[in-house]
Amino acid sequence: MSTENRNAISPDEGSVKEEPIKEEPIKEEPVNSGWKKSDYYFDLPQELIAQDPLEDRSASRLLVLDKVSGGVSHHVFREIADFLEPGDCLVLNNTKVIPARLLGEREGTGAHVEVLLLKRREKDTWETLVRPGKKCRPGTRLTFGGGLLKAEVLETVEEGNRLIRFVYDGIFEEILDRLGEMPLPPYITHKLQDRNRYQTVYARQEGSAAAPTAGLHFTEELLQRIQSRGVRIAYVTLHVGLGTFRPVKEENILEHHMHSEHYQVSVEAADIINDTKKNGGRVVCVGTTSCRTVESASEESGWVVAGSGDTQIFIYPGYRFKVLDALVTNFHLPESTLVMLVSALAGRENVLNAYREAVRERYRFFSFGDAMLIR
Repeated sequence: MSTENRNAISPDEGSVKEEPIKEEPIKEEPVNSGWKKSDYYFDLPQELIAQDPLEDRSASRLLVLDKVSGGVSHHVFREIADFLEPGDCLVLNNTKVIPARLLGEREGTGAHVEVLLLKRREKDTWETLVRPGKKCRPGTRLTFGGGLLKAEVLETVEEGNRLIRFVYDGIFEEILDRLGEMPLPPYITHKLQDRNRYQTVYARQEGSAAAPTAGLHFTEELLQRIQSRGVRIAYVTLHVGLGTFRPVKEENILEHHMHSEHYQVSVEAADIINDTKKNGGRVVCVGTTSCRTVESASEESGWVVAGSGDTQIFIYPGYRFKVLDALVTNFHLPESTLVMLVSALAGRENVLNAYREAVRERYRFFSFGDAMLIR
């Protein structure tokens, strides 16, 4: 798996949309250049990939990028409060990473197998990524934890993923908490000593296979300081799967297919965001997942509708943002959909210049790395 290691409810109650919202991939023609995967390449020294989280979450560095002028300045992350104004709204993704990596063996052979839980289809049936996949055909039986958890491969689905049905005694979440490991990206080779460091301090809704890493920089104290400045916080949920992080294989980015991820926007969150827009404040999304959530849940007017659904939204240069005004994000992989998203907001050349500056200044990249504010 390659990662960077993955977007209007009226005030009255009758406007809540109960039917799941289906969002088709956004395929708008990009302006000028920026339609080739290679347009988003930059040189990244291997040693700049952060292997461990900092002891103090808010001590990460913060590069601030002006999306109009392309100008940059350098700060410490806790100073982000100084860039937020009374009346702004901070949108946070409160998804919680589950210990989705299971190590087991194939029954009968004892051969090792690794299963990554991606999406729950039914109570005990999950869409998964299995390694080695070729050895796990439909009908293959797997066992984990000396038989504490067993499974059968039901079928092969899109992109070679497997549908697996689990069999167990007790409560699945308790067994998973005992046997599962945090699904850290493959470029992180160090063992994580505290699994809570791969969770945001506001993580509540279980279901992600990866963390919304831009939010890892916030502490409870920093959030309280931000709110004391008159900034409102809206919590949305998008369960991060492989869709956000699948590598772009086609040189023509218009041919890239995004996988769906489930999101939910509460009435409270929609009201906060809509009030912010109505009163002239800025909507500042923390992470590309929060961005993709609000852009998926909004009407063309920019009015956010409460509800839930699956989104495949793909944002790249040429996309017109309906809700988002500013973005807090980490530094992403070259040629990834996430670099394309931030380029849609700030311009490809501005983003690549900022990334080159970050490399020169020895910023830390990816999940446990430093952050950028695009405003």
